[in-house]
Amino acid sequence: MSGSNTDTIPDRPGRFLLRYIRRRPWSFGGLFSVIVAAAGCAVAVQYGMKLLIDAMASPDRAAADVWTPLGLFLGFIAAENVLWRLGGWLGCRTVLATGVDMRLDLFRHLTGHSMRYFSEHLAGSLGNRIAATENAATTIFRTLTWSIVPPVTDFLGAVLVLLTIHWGMAAALVMFAVVVAVAIVGLGLRGRTVHHAFAEQSARTNGELVDVVSNVWTVKAFSARGRERERLRQAFTVEAGAHRRSWMHLEKTRVVHDVCLWVMAGSMLLWALLLWRDGTITTGDVVIVSALTFRILHGSRDLAFALVTATQQVSAIDESLRVIARPHDVLDPVPAEPATPGGGAIAFERVSYRYPEGRKVLEDFSLTIPAGQKVGLVGPSGAGKSTIISLIQRLDDVQRGDIFIDGQPLTALAQDDLRAKIAVVPQDIALFHRPILENIRYGRPDASDEEVFEAARHAFCDGFIRQLPEGYGTLVGERGVRLSGGQRQRLGIARAFLKNAPILILDEATSALDTQSEQEIQAALADLAEGRTVVAVAHRLSTVSAFDRVLVLVDGRIAEDGHPTELRRRGGLFNSLWQLQAQGFAAE
Repeated sequence: MSGSNTDTIPDRPGRFLLRYIRRRPWSFGGLFSVIVAAAGCAVAVQYGMKLLIDAMASPDRAAADVWTPLGLFLGFIAAENVLWRLGGWLGCRTVLATGVDMRLDLFRHLTGHSMRYFSEHLAGSLGNRIAATENAATTIFRTLTWSIVPPVTDFLGAVLVLLTIHWGMAAALVMFAVVVAVAIVGLGLRGRTVHHAFAEQSARTNGELVDVVSNVWTVKAFSARGRERERLRQAFTVEAGAHRRSWMHLEKTRVVHDVCLWVMAGSMLLWALLLWRDGTITTGDVVIVSALTFRILHGSRDLAFALVTATQQVSAIDESLRVIARPHDVLDPVPAEPATPGGGAIAFERVSYRYPEGRKVLEDFSLTIPAGQKVGLVGPSGAGKSTIISLIQRLDDVQRGDIFIDGQPLTALAQDDLRAKIAVVPQDIALFHRPILENIRYGRPDASDEEVFEAARHAFCDGFIRQLPEGYGTLVGERGVRLSGGQRQRLGIARAFLKNAPILILDEATSALDTQSEQEIQAALADLAEGRTVVAVAHRLSTVSAFDRVLVLVDGRIAEDGHPTELRRRGGLFNSLWQLQAQGFAAE
């Protein structure tokens, strides 16, 4: 799922849709061919009716051949019905399969963005954009197939039929259709702004709604239901206003279309009657002109609506692609080096890193961590501890310098290969709304049930899991809401046990545990850390007291570096922090 130079999504709706048509050329080609043939049969049915009426209008009824026109008429009806049903079958298979491809491609590209990207966008809004893009694209394909291709085919067929009756009427129909098409398309293009504004506002509002629902505990805890309802009311009102402007533009387009078609239908029928009275055309000709005129009248009404609908959906896709399809900040090299086996040695060489807004975090920073060494990172907030562990995982790229793992630059490895060498226990354990067994197995998907149970025992969570009504099959709720903070932390540690990677990153891994549980987990972590490189961010200094080395960071630089016992003996910043925490625990 990592970003790569080839893992791209077209950022324009036209190229985006064409990408999937090219992926299934035979399916889409067959679908459109069948629909064109079905619509052509519908026009041929009208021509068969003309032939039948002309035969019936013959003075010599006994000699009139009505059976051949009747056979053609019934044959075209049967062929039309068969082709429409075949088109429905092809459309179902093709459009739905394409929708699945779109969602998977959008998900792959979305998850290839850096963590900085996700911090700038609401998770609910991003998820809604994937669903909305697939829905809009599916609507466009359906609209094109069922509401645009048939009327256009009807029009072309009508022109051919009218050429056999009176070339002037055919020419008039073409010119009138061009005028109407230009007017409708012009209005549609003018409406892109309001349609895009509605799509953008809708995505923003849906994201805010998901954000509130996701934080419902906070809403209840601060008695904020009324405030959030009022806030959402304002957002919904703004969205409704944007929707109203988009809708009214659609209605204006329909009015223009209806007036144009009323004039066209009246003119064509009047002209046909005058030609019939002069004996230039037959009764059957008048019937087919009437039938085709009204067919085009209704078909073009659907066409106008379809064009505006397609414009709205294109705007929705465009809005989503502007957010999702932007290029990745962190890219895999092409080709990537294979990750070499190693003990997990880490090296920073003159690394500089700044946040997007320009604030400096690390400047000319160098650090070497031998394989198997256990290093604790301590220091005040904003010192750069979290930045260092993020850069080790290559969640973002540095502006200058290099980072190495086992002698290989991170930028030479595929991101998935790099992260396969790292197990992380974060401060906030993220769990999926899936069974506990599946959440632990996320660390190593091919692990057996017994290996999962063993990892759970190492993390001291096997006991409470088996006490749950469904044991390891228990669903944990969204982000693990059905479990306590300590239970979630234990599952995260079990997942790291199962992954068995050479590098272990701990970000306050015991922060949510009580004192007894922390002692148990510290023993388990000591066992887990054996033979591995460990980098731990710790605010509880007792968690790094048995480490090989502690780095005290201040403003992105290493202020103190050494064994924790040695640092305490020196009486520097680490010792001051230790004394403050010791006094705090004594007061408790």
